[in-house]
Amino acid sequence: MSHAPYKPISCSFYDELEAHATTGQPCTLTYRTEPDTPPSTYHGTIQDLYIRDKVEYLRLQDGFELRLDNLLALDDKELRNYC
Repeated sequence: MSHAPYKPISCSFYDELEAHATTGQPCTLTYRTEPDTPPSTYHGTIQDLYIRDKVEYLRLQDGFELRLDNLLALDDKELRNYC
């Protein structure tokens, strides 16, 4: 798991995550927890967005947790396309 300094994601992309959490719409997350590794995907429903030790995370209904700066895409929306 990444222990690099946290890099906040764009507010616009955070809004996309909040919308999914509010509506309970299932989604597919694409993420990378270590540099130079292939991306992974995980399917579920966002239950919560929270901050722990000044780092933002999301938690899915099944308990899966992900640091937001490891996130690459939510469904077909890529983080790199948001500012």
